[in-house]
Amino acid sequence: MSPDLTTPGSVRSAAEVNEQIRALWLRAGGSLSAQERAEYESLVVEWAAAIRGRVAEAA
Repeated sequence: MSPDLTTPGSVRSAAEVNEQIRALWLRAGGSLSAQERAEYESLVVEWAAAIRGRVAEAA
């Protein structure tokens, strides 16, 4: 299964969310502000949900 496929229950694929996480870190220069940290935490939760959905589909 391709990591670019959107999984049920997830609006975006894990790959899309991962790209946003990488972009956030690049913009922040390696040090996140409080607002960026909150955004990062939200993205990680979304990414994990997308990964779980992908794993459940493969089972």
